[in-house]
This record gives sequence, C-alpha cells and structure tokens, in this order.
Amino acid sequence: MKRKSLVAMLVVFAMSVSLLAGCGSKTEKPAETTKKTEESKGDAKAAEPTEITVVTSYGGDDGNRQNYENAVASYQEATGNTVMDASATSNEEWKAKVLTDFETGTEPDVLFFFTNADAEPFIEAGKVVDIATIRETYPEYADNMKDSMMAAAADGKNYAVPSSGFWENMFVNKKVLADCNIEVPGPDYTWDQFLADCQTIKDKGYTPIAVSLFEVPHYWFEFVLMNNGTMANQLEVPAVDADGKLVEDTVSEKWVNGLNDMKDLYEKGFFPENTLTAKDADTVQLFAEGEAAFLIDGSWKVGHFVDNYADQLEDYAISYVPAKGERKATEALGGISMGYFITKKAWDDPAKQAAAVAFVEHMTSDEIMSTFVTTEVTALKNGASPEGLNSLQQSAADANNNITGITGAVQDTITSECKTDLFANIQHVVTGEMTAEEAIASAIALN
Repeated sequence: MKRKSLVAMLVVFAMSVSLLAGCGSKTEKPAETTKKTEESKGDAKAAEPTEITVVTSYGGDDGNRQNYENAVASYQEATGNTVMDASATSNEEWKAKVLTDFETGTEPDVLFFFTNADAEPFIEAGKVVDIATIRETYPEYADNMKDSMMAAAADGKNYAVPSSGFWENMFVNKKVLADCNIEVPGPDYTWDQFLADCQTIKDKGYTPIAVSLFEVPHYWFEFVLMNNGTMANQLEVPAVDADGKLVEDTVSEKWVNGLNDMKDLYEKGFFPENTLTAKDADTVQLFAEGEAAFLIDGSWKVGHFVDNYADQLEDYAISYVPAKGERKATEALGGISMGYFITKKAWDDPAKQAAAVAFVEHMTSDEIMSTFVTTEVTALKNGASPEGLNSLQQSAADANNNITGITGAVQDTITSECKTDLFANIQHVVTGEMTAEEAIASAIALN
C-alpha cells in the first residue's frame, strides 16, 4: 500500500475526499475523448496483431474480475491483439511471485501492481518505463489522468498510470446487530462503545469481529495505530538504535499501544476462534453468512458481496471504525495504491510496445474505468460515471460523504521484508509469545 513527498500525498488525499463525495454523479464523456478513443482503436487495428502478457490482481475471487475480463475482451476485439492473462489474487504470496519474476527475467509486458514501496525493487532495477519517457513517443499517454494524483517513486518519477483507488472502513452485518439490539454505528462511534457492543454480541453467541490474523491483520493494524496517534502522524515509522533496540518515543509508543489493543481484542475473545489459522475468505464468509458482526475491509470488498451475496445486500452496511483518543471515527484510510506499469522488456520489443501502450490506455480510459468504479477514488480528470448504485454501494457513498479526513497506510512506507515480519509476529503478540516492543523492533530492523 511510497516514498512520496508529503506535499504530493496531501494533494492526493485532499482530492480523494472530494472524489469520494462526488463519484456517484453521472457525467457525459466529452466528445473529444470519444473521438480520441476511436482514433486510437483505428491505429491499433491497423498494426500487426501481437501477443502481450499481463499480470494483475484481478484474480478469480476479485469483485472486479468480470469487469476485467470484459475490458480485456473489448481490447482484443478493438486491436486484434491477444492478451495472455496471468492474474491472481492480491496477497503477500502474489506480491513475492511478481518480484521474483522480475528477478528471473520472466516479468510480464504489462503489470497492474502496487505503486508504493513494494514496486521499488523493479523500479530501481530499471525494469519498468517511466511515464515521461513513454510520452516522448506517445504524447497523449494517460492524458486523461491528473498528474498530481500519480504516485511518485523514490527517484521522483511517475511509472504507473493510476487505476481506481481505495478506501478502508468497517462493514457491519445489520441482521446480527439487530438480533443483539445494537444500532448500526454512526460517525461518532467510540472505542468504549465498540468494546461494549462486542461483549453483547459475544454473549449472544456471535463472533464480534471477523478477521484472519493469519492472513490479513493489516486492516486492524492501521486503525489501531491511528487510534493511538492521529491521522496527521499515521505515516511515521519507529526507529531502532545501533543495538537493534526499539527507540522509545511517541512513534514507537503509538505502535506498541496499537498492537496491545489488538492483543486485548484477542484476549477478550472478540476474534474468531480460528483467527490464527483461518484464511481471509473464511472470515469474510463468517461475516457474510450472519455469524459475525464487524469486518474491516476495503472498497474492493463491496464488489465481492455484490457478486456473491446479491440477495443479502440489505443485511450489510458500511459504517465507521470506532475512534479512540484524538482520532475521529470519520477519519479513514484511502488513496490510489495501484496502477498499470509497462515493463522495459515490452518497451524494447518493437512488436509489443504499441500493444502494451494501447492496453494501458484502454484499461484506464474513462469508459472502462467507469465499469470498475462505484464509490472508489479515481485520478480521472473527467471523473468516473458508474451506473446506479445498489443498497450496499449507496451505504458506502453515504459513509464516505461523512468522511472528514483520509490518509494513506503506513504499511505502504515500509519494506516488504519489514511488513512480512511484522504481520507474521502479530500472532505471537496477541498470544503473549512476544511483546509488542519485540515484534516492532524485529520488523523495523528489516526496514
């Protein structure tokens, strides 16, 4: 989930808030955009058909998988090119495989990937082409995007054309809450109220919080950090001294207190009994089928519920992660963390260069982006034009309208080695096998 400048990040997040509030409105696509699309299709059709390999996170269980397949099909029809798709579900294993492919020279022609520190290894290795270089040959490349919302790499250059962005917040199962005589949390929801509600839910025989600490502890990690600090200092990272000992300051204190809050939730029995071994799909199903009340996840999960639980959408709503300390419940996580990269391998291949450029332009066009967007953030100059929203999507839009602040995830600023170590050790912290201080020091030593 970047080594961006602070100014650039603030611009992105400020724009994200306004986009979240207005993304439901439908706008007409300008005539010149339509004209350009048709012209580019004509040019591409005239070129000799070729085959490109593409890797994305739109795996089979992704809520946008069908939209992705439709977009690929329309690209192939318009250009005559063939897409060899190797997409899979986004998780740490998938990220590791992508990086390994670059190291072994088996990278794809086009990659849809995270634009943060996770991308730095192949950027630093010169394996992808920056947008400025592409525009020297294709001046209109990504010109429908706001450059200010493109992620900047450590070298200050933009490499990825941004796709739709994300928000992270709390999903609630209204049916479970109703059975427990608990109201759907509002924008002033506090941590103390949350703990009391969780106890009531547990006493009623339900699981209060659906989460897999084995596979996706990071959603809760980000919010417990913010609850022990502020939105303004969310991206600050602890330090270790020359001896590898955690430096004691306000940043490390925030991280320690956050992990201890997760430990407290575990000890109170508010997580699933199998939270240390269950996969994300298992705990999401627990929530979806009315056995758990709360789930912290992202905007992408809306599509999952729409596709898999269409007849139960009225049971779900988007609410607010309970607030503690200085944080308000209306302060959330969000931004645009993924985009399309063109690899140097494809760029240097005369037969594939134009096909790869055309693919990215197609996938990030106003028309195609609008099929992926419901309530997500985008960098489109003209905004997205999604169709009518269902009840869950409308709930997300309503919650987003109350958002008073948005920031990125601190996990996006640390190395993959640091992140992997930290999230693996969260299990040891909640079970008491390791202290929060030890877990943080172990991870930061790898940053």
